[in-house]
Formats: sequence, C-alpha cells, structure tokens
Amino acid sequence: METIKIQGTEDTPKIILDAGNDIMEISGRSLPEDVSSFYEPVLNWLNEYAENPKKKTVFNFKLTYFNTASSKLLLDILMKLEEMHEKGQDVVIRWHFPEDDEDMAEAGEEYAEIVDVPFEQVPY
Repeated sequence: METIKIQGTEDTPKIILDAGNDIMEISGRSLPEDVSSFYEPVLNWLNEYAENPKKKTVFNFKLTYFNTASSKLLLDILMKLEEMHEKGQDVVIRWHFPEDDEDMAEAGEEYAEIVDVPFEQVPY
C-alpha cells in the first residue's frame, strides 16, 4: 500500500499514513481552503486500507486547531474507523491535545461520544 506523507503548512495539517510502519497521524492546524479535496486522498487511503488492515490499527490525531469545515471531514475519517471496528477489527483512536487546551480536549470528548471506537484522550 502506498504511503501518504503531506507536509503541514500554516493552514493544513501534517498527515502520515504509513501502514508498513504502523503510523497513521494527522497533526497541526486544519483549515485548508478546499477541505474536501485536501482530505480526499486520506479517505481514499483509508478505504483501501480497510480492505486489508493490520492486526491493530492506531490512528493518532494531534491537532492544535481545526475549523468547522475540517470537523466534518475529521468525522468522516472517524466514521471509516468505526466501520472497521464494527467489522471486528482492533481499532484505537488516540486524541492528543495540549494539557491546557480545553477546546481540543472537549472536541475529542465529543467525537468519542459520536463514534463507537475505543478512544483515548492523551494530554501532553
């Protein structure tokens, strides 16, 4: 499976999807101009990965900020992970957030309530 590495910018998160090394991470700030086209390769990759996933899938979110448009696409990613979990796959979501950032902690809690997937809140 092809690895996706997208360097983060001021407005877009860094994304690493590397099944071979068990690295799945979205980090930084997410406010791309065209959210759908930015996240399209991520969703396509996840669809392909879901057909033949690893024994355990750990997806890390390490966002410091995301806008409303991004929140919808992040939910789409979480829903895809939920589908995998419902099919009996071992899936864990790790939501990393700065210890002093209540908004990001709450965002993680809200997502955890929406999707039925093991969800770890990881303050740093």
